[in-house]
Amino acid sequence: MKSESLRDRTKAFALRIIRMFVALPKEDAARTLGKQVLRSGTAVAAIYREACRARSDAELLAKLGMVEQELDETMLWLELLSESEIVKKERLLPLIDETEQLLKMIVAAMKKLKSKR
Repeated sequence: MKSESLRDRTKAFALRIIRMFVALPKEDAARTLGKQVLRSGTAVAAIYREACRARSDAELLAKLGMVEQELDETMLWLELLSESEIVKKERLLPLIDETEQLLKMIVAAMKKLKSKR
């Protein structure tokens, strides 16, 4: 996948996370978990943009590693929102699926980059 389309996809992912956060119940547990997923989910797009401007393969690999970490953390918060029954799993499945797909793409890009080195 070209970096430009992944850049757009990570931005769209961040927007979906923002919309999910806005729709959360106003109770404390929902807001606490929501703020965590909001931070990590939007960081995916921001850090990926930084990765697109990497000056070396080593820097690119490091930034992609950070994107991977933020995606994994986002997955945790989505799982907690679902498993705590704050949000019905069915409502989160599209976001969970997109998180998994983005993770696979980032990991594949990292493997390709590592094999190139």
